[in-house]
Amino acid sequence: QVQLVESGGGLVQAGGSLRLSCAASGSIFSIRAMGWYRQAPGKQRELVATITSTESTDYADSVKGRFTISRDNAKNTVYLQMNSLKFDDTAVYYCHVRHGRWPTINDYWGQGTQVTVSS
Repeated sequence: QVQLVESGGGLVQAGGSLRLSCAASGSIFSIRAMGWYRQAPGKQRELVATITSTESTDYADSVKGRFTISRDNAKNTVYLQMNSLKFDDTAVYYCHVRHGRWPTINDYWGQGTQVTVSS
């Protein structure tokens, strides 16, 4: 069992910043990737940013240059620094962890944390 604990969401004015944190604990090993996804009302969940075990990063085009994903491997924690926030960034943000060794790969999701950006 793997538990993901998210924090850092909240209400912020447009142009402001937030930092999301997600700490993974439990029977976790060989983390392959950690990342953040978001889901706005009426929309499907979408990729925001991911970081792999080789430290490769991937960002949604809409957040490039504004968001930065990072990780602390010793703490099994992933962060998302969000700057220059826009109203359209408003969504529930979900932490994601993929771990294990092929072919036994497992995916875990956090409960989600609300980010609301006022215009």
